[in-house]
Amino acid sequence: MSRLGRRLAFDYGDVRIGVAVCDPDGILATPLITLASKDPQLMKNILSLIEEYQPVKIYVGNPKLLSGNDGDAVAKVKAFKVLLEASVEIPIVLIDERLSTVTATKSMRSAGISAKEARLTIDQMAAVAILEQGLSHDRG
Repeated sequence: MSRLGRRLAFDYGDVRIGVAVCDPDGILATPLITLASKDPQLMKNILSLIEEYQPVKIYVGNPKLLSGNDGDAVAKVKAFKVLLEASVEIPIVLIDERLSTVTATKSMRSAGISAKEARLTIDQMAAVAILEQGLSHDRG
């Protein structure tokens, strides 16, 4: 596993971006916040999170199609990654997120969270799934 330190994960979407963070030991991933994609203050808000949590790595969900091919959303995610890379000197890794939202939805339903409540946090939970996958990949 890479060095100790927090990591952030982003589940990028056209409307919302879910964000998750892990503890400094890279063990526990927790939902953090949902950001509005069209907010003029988006990068300022992201840089504030980075300043606050000082991550050693950032994961961004890569929304490939179930076939493994790139869909329309991949280009937007790659543009978001380039924007992040221009703003920070932290390794940024794309993580296959094909089933992150599905996994998050199932987890929330099994925890008894209603669909209405889930809408408010589903993007954060998808970011948690991306973060957990990134941490697992780093552990080898």
